Amino acid sequence: MKLLLSIVAVAITCAVTQCQPKDQSRQDKPAGGACEGCAAVYEYGEKSLNAIDTLPDFTEAGQRIQISGTIYQKDGKTPAADVILYIYHTDQQGEYATRGDERGWGKRHGSIRGWVKTGKDGKYTFYTLVPGAYPGGGNPRHIHPIVKEPGYEAYWIDEYLFDDDPILTARERASQQKRGGNGIVKTTQGANGMLLATRDIILGLNLEGYD
Repeated sequence: MKLLLSIVAVAITCAVTQCQPKDQSRQDKPAGGACEGCAAVYEYGEKSLNAIDTLPDFTEAGQRIQISGTIYQKDGKTPAADVILYIYHTDQQGEYATRGDERGWGKRHGSIRGWVKTGKDGKYTFYTLVPGAYPGGGNPRHIHPIVKEPGYEAYWIDEYLFDDDPILTARERASQQKRGGNGIVKTTQGANGMLLATRDIILGLNLEGYD
């Protein structure tokens, strides 16, 4: 009987709150239009988020890369704290590979994904491998980013693209919306052959419906 009452209580609570994920408020304002898969930003489970993350593929064979930057408020000058940046990308074969235990959007986004959360300085860093292009070479290599900042629903920004990617055509460059700023990064050679890249993000830049 107690179990039944607990189930009913949970159902009533869900009906009232719409069972929103943690860190999501009913007062969050929408911005940026439709965003399929943005709910994945909340799928970090019990993981404690900080400004640095290493994606699961980093220990595998491939070109290692460190991507860093600062997330700024809309003025482009003030560092933004408590912003979650969710990133995911393909494996070296250009596929969103899974390991069989994925849940939620992980079944679509694959196992190579991570989350960082900025501190007061707005800085973030993640380590991963440069992803492979989709089979057939029709799309340039890219990393998908989704942003969740306080007060707004999660939204997507321009993909991380690589300036030296031969598949990245002039037409593709010109078609970038620059949501959050320029997503095309240039790489330099770091220690032990690891590439280094920098991308700063400006919250709300070029997003429709952003106050």
